[in-house]
Amino acid sequence: MHPTAAKVQQRLAGRGLEVEVRVLPDSTRTAAEAAAACGCEVGQIVKSLVFVVGGEPTMVLCAGDRRVTAVDGAPASADEVRAATGFAIGGVPPLGHATPLVTFLDQDLMGHREIWAAAGHPNSLFRVDPADLPRMTGAQPVKVTA
Repeated sequence: MHPTAAKVQQRLAGRGLEVEVRVLPDSTRTAAEAAAACGCEVGQIVKSLVFVVGGEPTMVLCAGDRRVTAVDGAPASADEVRAATGFAIGGVPPLGHATPLVTFLDQDLMGHREIWAAAGHPNSLFRVDPADLPRMTGAQPVKVTA
């Protein structure tokens, strides 16, 4: 397992969320690639996006088949994403960052039995119950898409 993916798995376990990080031979950098790699619908993929809202980095967890349209902020640059989360774009997990971030959770994710999220590396992901995200991030499901 890639050391960054192992770090995500350890951080999540330390917070009470036991997941199995899968490292795949192909990229899971985009929602479409991730869905194809794990055999699920694109809407079951969690896009962990960082926006700058009021000058502060803010995490937006969006369903892979949706576009964020209801956040009053701008997408963070690659450098801002790494500084805020400790991870590079394409592998940002929804939680387990070095420092906690204000988080918005796309309510569309809550309609699935299971969802898949990046695990710190472009070829790694993990399956999680959507109900674990609000519990672990403190985010309430909201409408972030039009």
